[in-house]
Amino acid sequence: MFNKVLIANRGEIAVRIIRACRELGMQTVAVYSEADRRALHVRYADEAYLLGPPPSRESYLRADKIIEAAKTSGATGIHPGYGFLAERADFAQACIDEGLIFIGPKPSSIAAMGDKEVARATVAASSVSVVPGTEGEGSLSNEELLTVAPSIGFPLLIKATAGGGGKGMREVNSLEEMPDLLHQARREAEASFGDGNVYLEKLVEGARHIEIQILADNHGNVIHLGERECSLQRRHQKLLEEAPSPFIGDDEDLRQEMGAVAVRAAQAVDYVNAGTIEFLVDKDKNYYFLEMNTRLQVEHPVTEMVTGLDIVKEQIRIARGRQLRHSQDDIHLNGWAIECRINAEDPYNNFLPSTGVVSHMILPTGPGVRVDTGLYPSFQVSPYYDSLIAKLVVHGETRGEAILRMRRALEEYKLAGLRTNIPFHQRLMDSTRFVGGQFDTRFVEERFSLDMDEESGENSHDIAAIFATLVAHQQTQRSAHIIQRGERDTSNWKWVGRWERMHR
Repeated sequence: MFNKVLIANRGEIAVRIIRACRELGMQTVAVYSEADRRALHVRYADEAYLLGPPPSRESYLRADKIIEAAKTSGATGIHPGYGFLAERADFAQACIDEGLIFIGPKPSSIAAMGDKEVARATVAASSVSVVPGTEGEGSLSNEELLTVAPSIGFPLLIKATAGGGGKGMREVNSLEEMPDLLHQARREAEASFGDGNVYLEKLVEGARHIEIQILADNHGNVIHLGERECSLQRRHQKLLEEAPSPFIGDDEDLRQEMGAVAVRAAQAVDYVNAGTIEFLVDKDKNYYFLEMNTRLQVEHPVTEMVTGLDIVKEQIRIARGRQLRHSQDDIHLNGWAIECRINAEDPYNNFLPSTGVVSHMILPTGPGVRVDTGLYPSFQVSPYYDSLIAKLVVHGETRGEAILRMRRALEEYKLAGLRTNIPFHQRLMDSTRFVGGQFDTRFVEERFSLDMDEESGENSHDIAAIFATLVAHQQTQRSAHIIQRGERDTSNWKWVGRWERMHR
């Protein structure tokens, strides 16, 4: 049992965890780098401890300093959030060795599922289909990967074994370009996760990216919370998620089948706490295990909105030894939820990261609208960390209502001082293909543009100019019309008044 939690993270997810702890009556401890000295999570927590300089390797990836801060503050629980050390088995084990409670899965589960190669081999042994690749072959050198690549077939993906969020991932279309991409992927993986190992995976074309949220306690209970649609991506980074998936729709049999497979995959590694099983689903609804994220997901709010569960609170309760409060029969998906990731990026300049001071901010509110953020006016957005600055989440009774609500919320969202991808999301909400659920993982990069109409290929600005010209012409024509004076010299009301007086 513990009553004080250190949050080993920053930004909106740190604020989110602090709020959950407060509702459970628990004290919170924040850690921060020099760049985050004035961050919102530092202000919200009961205590805060400096880790070091801005670079992640000198601050948020310093497991020794985080554990030291926990012991100094008296915090006996550590929540890693997502990213940084969240999927590091050695960090989870170090917490346990120091008598601290890691609010997440067992180190053995992280090691089994956190290493993407081992995870694929583990679930394949449990009769779960996997995407063809170098699963089960261990750590391979660049020369070995170049040798085996032609047998997998192009196009393929280079993926970091300890990765997530698109870091350390490269798409390869030919053997000639592969050496340079291998070098890039290893370098990015080492910088992001402290582990430069990579593996290969066949690229399933025209696929949907669908994931299943699971919860498991220490008493052998494992349930799934339905699926999330995560196909809208750019450079393998998710941009928008929704629950449930419009691709699965009313196919309850497929939903339960994939959920059962996800539960079985978690049970294969004796999994505990919250986790996510990710699948690639082809056009014929054949699904393949992709990977397991042994942590809280960025997109967990959409599942919370449609199930009514607070996943962060459930994580903490599980870590305190409690049984799950719900069985599988209790889980029902109510309505529809959509999440837009608000990033500090310029969508009109190839999504170049944007930094600066937030000079003005108005958050959208109203029925069914939720904003998770770590920003406030006068806060400095630095270049040291991920560009995600907020998550805008809406809920509606139907997908149509959720889309309309998201349009309204995006219009209300005002943020000055830096560029964001809000215009991208607004354009996406107007996309007929998105509204119709006709998209896959390559949609944003291959069939969507901020400047071009996706149906006709014509420039939307030209169309708007033509319509404006026609309207102006019509108004000019109307103003030129001569309106003749009526036969009566006064209004009908006066005529009626005269008539009544004459007939009294």
